[in-house]
Amino acid sequence: MDKIELKIIGLSYSQTQSGAYALVLSEKEGARRLPIIIGGFEAQSIAIELENMKPSRPLTHDLFKSFAESFSILIKEVVIYNLIEGVFYSKLVCDKDGEEVEIDARTSDAIAIGIRCDCPVYTYEHILSSAGIQLEEEMDEAKSVESSEEEEETGEEAEVLKDEISAMSTEDLNKMLQDALDNEDYERASEIRDELNKRN
Repeated sequence: MDKIELKIIGLSYSQTQSGAYALVLSEKEGARRLPIIIGGFEAQSIAIELENMKPSRPLTHDLFKSFAESFSILIKEVVIYNLIEGVFYSKLVCDKDGEEVEIDARTSDAIAIGIRCDCPVYTYEHILSSAGIQLEEEMDEAKSVESSEEEEETGEEAEVLKDEISAMSTEDLNKMLQDALDNEDYERASEIRDELNKRN
């Protein structure tokens, strides 16, 4: 059975489950998308890695990566291999001294670890056929509607924060960024990082 490589498109709030997020994967060579509902902690862990942020202390998935590296275990790939009653089943394919070992994992954990180890994510045609969607235009429209609603709700507050950040010196922003990371306020850290990137 041929594997199909996936890439991460993004994360968004789940419209169906309160406190959950939708991790959206897409075929690397195609238009179908695979949305997977995951918990808040796993979503935060994935977002931190995607945004290249460094938390003050290692998260659980960072610990797993360090543990694997310390014992010379290479994590080769993540495979989403089954879908039963709406639950995705995944595994980490690892190599230890030339021997291949497969470790069962929740999909959210497998992907959070996989992106830290820079390894590819795969699935199979039967999973994409049953759970994949091809709604590129609709998803883009939904994103723009969602973001405009969020802007209306927090527009004034966001503008004040942006003005405050843009008026600060680079040195102050770097200190503020570190404080935000230390306090695990990753949303604020992301805004500060964006301002710093604009200045570079």
